[in-house]
Amino acid sequence: MSRLNDLLRELRTREPALASDLEREVSALADRRAFGLNFERHLPEVVELPGRKVRKGDKVRVLPPRGKATKKPDERLWRVVGMDRSARAAKLELPDPSASSEGAAREERTAPLDDLVVVAQTRDPIYPGLVSTGKVERGGDKPFHTVINAENLHALETLLFTHRSKVDCIYIDPPYNTGAKDWKYNNDYVEGDDLYRHSKWLAFIERRLLLAKQLLNPDDSVLIVAIDEKEFLRLGLLLEQTFPDANVQMISSVINPKGAMRPHAFARTDEYLFFTMFGSASPSAVPLSLEWKVVRDTRAEKLRWAELLRSGTNARRIDRPKLFYPVFLRQTPAGGAFHSVGSEYVGANRGSVEPPDGCVAVWPVRSDDTEGNWQLGPAALSDLIARGFAKIGVWRGERTAIQYIAKGEQEKVKSGLFPITDRRPDGSIVVDSSGYTPVFIPGTQWRIPSHEAGGPGGTGLLRSTIPGRRFPFPKSLYAVEDSLRFFVGNKPEALIVDFLAGSGTTAHAVMRLNKQDGGRRRAIVVTNNEVGADEQIALRDKGLRPGDPEWEKLGICDFITKPRIRAAITGKTPDGEPIKGDYKFTDEFPMADGFEENAEFFTLTYEAPLRVASHREFPKIAPLLWMRAGSRGRRIDDISGGWDVADTYGVLADLDKASDFFSEIGIHEDVHVVYIVTDEDRLFQSLAQELPDHIEPVRLYESYLRNFEIESGRGAM
Repeated sequence: MSRLNDLLRELRTREPALASDLEREVSALADRRAFGLNFERHLPEVVELPGRKVRKGDKVRVLPPRGKATKKPDERLWRVVGMDRSARAAKLELPDPSASSEGAAREERTAPLDDLVVVAQTRDPIYPGLVSTGKVERGGDKPFHTVINAENLHALETLLFTHRSKVDCIYIDPPYNTGAKDWKYNNDYVEGDDLYRHSKWLAFIERRLLLAKQLLNPDDSVLIVAIDEKEFLRLGLLLEQTFPDANVQMISSVINPKGAMRPHAFARTDEYLFFTMFGSASPSAVPLSLEWKVVRDTRAEKLRWAELLRSGTNARRIDRPKLFYPVFLRQTPAGGAFHSVGSEYVGANRGSVEPPDGCVAVWPVRSDDTEGNWQLGPAALSDLIARGFAKIGVWRGERTAIQYIAKGEQEKVKSGLFPITDRRPDGSIVVDSSGYTPVFIPGTQWRIPSHEAGGPGGTGLLRSTIPGRRFPFPKSLYAVEDSLRFFVGNKPEALIVDFLAGSGTTAHAVMRLNKQDGGRRRAIVVTNNEVGADEQIALRDKGLRPGDPEWEKLGICDFITKPRIRAAITGKTPDGEPIKGDYKFTDEFPMADGFEENAEFFTLTYEAPLRVASHREFPKIAPLLWMRAGSRGRRIDDISGGWDVADTYGVLADLDKASDFFSEIGIHEDVHVVYIVTDEDRLFQSLAQELPDHIEPVRLYESYLRNFEIESGRGAM
């Protein structure tokens, strides 16, 4: 609708009557809304690529002169039709005459290359590479965490080549769409008075969710999305519509107990977490810190004894007549003891049943004196009594309560979690629960002090880790850590992705989880290098633009995310000083200790497909091959020798040396991917057949090029 309104506005200046008629028809159609979430999915999305070299055929924007910040910059998309390298200029034309202020006349111009920025639209194919910008290694042979400086849409398309259907968990904290310049669409901040503000947000999120769906393991994975009240209703419906086969659940989590004031409204104290679970995924019962005491069932901390008398549904005698029988007890100086268990009683006068000498008959009679039933049959109860898994409560004669240990709790005894230390006078077991760490799944309302954004895990932690560097509204490290724990706590090799990474909390949380259980989980986090709105004004006043080194060094990725991940691993601030303070909750230790982890930092590049196909951009494609093979061990960056084999994968470029290559593959047990460079399918198939069954053959560069050609078509919606 936004594009249609622009066209109608233009038509109104030429044909007012026709424009008026069309507007009436459009208005009538807009009122005919189907049930469900409706928004402009076709809203174009344009991403500027500062730093990318201008090539013939590119779409570009002409930047305003340096030092001038115009309120309405030239948003027209020009096409480069010629290059004058000696003059460092490009010849441009508007491919769509209707987009020109000159009407139907085609507009042409020449502009300096320094005043042009390449742009990519949703439908445009990209051919990405990665350039390493540094690494930190403290984790031995552990796989590397990966931090990518990139536009998230393009990064997702890139990850489809490396990790399609292999991701265990995606955690994202998307822009909340507050209207306060917290996110951009088409390189422009979305203001609060934008009529298409919500539609743009939905189009933005849906495109990325559809790509994320292809990354997630369909058999067992989870998508976690944090959001506040501005978009949670639309997000919930979008998730239901986008993933109809998944199980979606929303959690309310308090992040600011004092409340963030809202004009003419209640103060906001919480935000929301949507857990979208695929396949068999479900939250696992896990041990949690004492911070969770307000929401956990403390009964789980000890061996749980259940009441033998049934309550709730099906609790009447007529509901379970075979479970109506007497239990005979006798009183002892220590309280009571089991004598025997009677059989099913079908009579109408239970008082006619005579108990053994010295005993009383305890019947399943409810507090209102109506007849009920027991939880177990006579044989099952007799067995539990013999094993000490049933006990007698305070002696009250015929009203004495009886308890038993259900199957789940019995397993805790059998496995040794609750070792038997003694027996009571009634024969029931006594256990030691001092060494047991309870596990549980909490409810849907979390009021956990460690999850406060302004507390020691959020703003405070970032202040200690990268002093002097501000980031608005960082997530609490412990909130992200706990959210992940329910789904990857039992997956020590899990892969976690965050394609809206911001300050890098997700990667930091994954490292915390690894330290707690010795896991080898790895995180791939993506963030762009955008500079904050206020900082942009000052930088433009100095004559700077995106792409300039002085500008880029203040971007989110270079100024916040990468330094934070490096500092977390090394235990030192960007200035080289030990980080002050301790990690809290679950695992407490000095932050200066750092983590035994590895991480590498990359910037996404945009390559020419012909150069890739002709094997001239291998160094930039090499990190993608390494990531696809697991991001572990040595990376093959140079293939000048015709072939090479690293820890987990191999690359064969000179097929005349295939014999030597396969001999080397045979002595590397951990190799599970082999890349074969050839444009002949029959030859590729022949070589692939020589590989062991556990090794995946991948044809370069056909698989790479095809992946991104296909994904460009998907982005057209």
